[in-house]
Amino acid sequence: MDIKFNRRNFIKSSAAAASLLPAFNVLGKVAETIGPKDDDVNVAVVGYGAEGAILTDAAMKIPGVRFKAVCDIWEYRRKMAKGRLRSLGHDVNVYEDYREMLAAEDKNIECVIVATPDWMHAEITCACLEAGKDVYCEKEMSNRLEKARQMVLCQRKTGKLLQIGHQRRSNPRYVHAIENVIKKNNVLGRVTHAYGQWNRSVAPLTTVRDRLNIPTATLQKYGYENMEQFLNWRWFSKYGGGPMVDLGSHQIDLFFWAWDCVPVSVTAIGGNDYFNRQMNDNVMALYEFKTKEGLINRAYYQVLTTSSRGGFYEQFMGENGSLTISEIKAKGNAVQRDVREGGWDLADWNKFIDKGLMLPVKKTVKAAVTTNVVVDSRVTPEATGNPLPVDLLKPAHMPHLENFFSAVRKGTPLSCPVDIAYESAVAVLAANQSVAAGKTIFFKPEDFRV
Repeated sequence: MDIKFNRRNFIKSSAAAASLLPAFNVLGKVAETIGPKDDDVNVAVVGYGAEGAILTDAAMKIPGVRFKAVCDIWEYRRKMAKGRLRSLGHDVNVYEDYREMLAAEDKNIECVIVATPDWMHAEITCACLEAGKDVYCEKEMSNRLEKARQMVLCQRKTGKLLQIGHQRRSNPRYVHAIENVIKKNNVLGRVTHAYGQWNRSVAPLTTVRDRLNIPTATLQKYGYENMEQFLNWRWFSKYGGGPMVDLGSHQIDLFFWAWDCVPVSVTAIGGNDYFNRQMNDNVMALYEFKTKEGLINRAYYQVLTTSSRGGFYEQFMGENGSLTISEIKAKGNAVQRDVREGGWDLADWNKFIDKGLMLPVKKTVKAAVTTNVVVDSRVTPEATGNPLPVDLLKPAHMPHLENFFSAVRKGTPLSCPVDIAYESAVAVLAANQSVAAGKTIFFKPEDFRV
């Protein structure tokens, strides 16, 4: 393969990527991927890079979703998309310019998936909304807050659907954990603190062989100086917001969800201490939240690109228990009881298990010298915790796409409409601002509203 990406091949195949992310299992029962087939929905995708390919592959698994067009400024990716989609029965036309695509395909498409670099999200999304198309746009909404505001206003003006790609909002494990465990049943008691991290190993910039380069004139036409900027846009301030925006927005959004409030401040440190790039290669941010009850909660978040220690996961810590969760179950999948005087006793905890909020733990005990027996221990040691009863056994983005297409077909409420996504955009962009200014950024409630 001609492309090197983070010490691996840039993309071996979209199918291979999707195969790593399998239907979801609820309380031991496999759920249907989707209901009876609905009317076909004709879709275009703008931006067929690594993320665009993953989204496209996940969407193709949804019955009735038909791809009609793909747009990307890179001929190499247009050819890849055309071959991949046509081999799976989607007769697509390919375009370099999204404006040409919208003009030519106006009668043929109802929805557009936007998966370009962040700096183009607002321009392309608004053009699609104004053309009468419903849009699924990858996060972050934009690397500039004023552009994110434009997206909110354009959605309101057109009345079209706009889902932002915070896919955990549709992930059945996260829905169960936050809505059922934390909120409805108060398993953790008052949740006073939260933690999230996304740590990645050192990786070189992405490069390609010269023969695959986009012509300089084409790059400059679309706002890039060279292939280094195009391939590594996340590290350049014009195009992206660095790891804090790219990764942190997924997880910081969960704090908003769990606490039903926005932060009052963020204090962040970090910098370009290792790679000497334009955007911070590490950020550590402390958010303070004031709940509707007037209580102060705090959340700490870190993103590192120099160590993969611990990978990515989130924790919610309460007076009676804690929850650790991750998109990859092996990295986080437990509700842990806090054993203390006045906390949940064993009988209380077993009631939560009986309600299906968590699973009992199987453990092996010695029944004889040579025979081991598996027994139901109900409550596992607090350091390990009780597993969540919901698994995601399909591509990670698929439930979020299913929610979007269900909204298009049936009017189902969106899991992450643009107003919700705007709140996390404010928070993560402010963290970068805090690092640059070397001071705490204080918020007013109106900062999170357009």
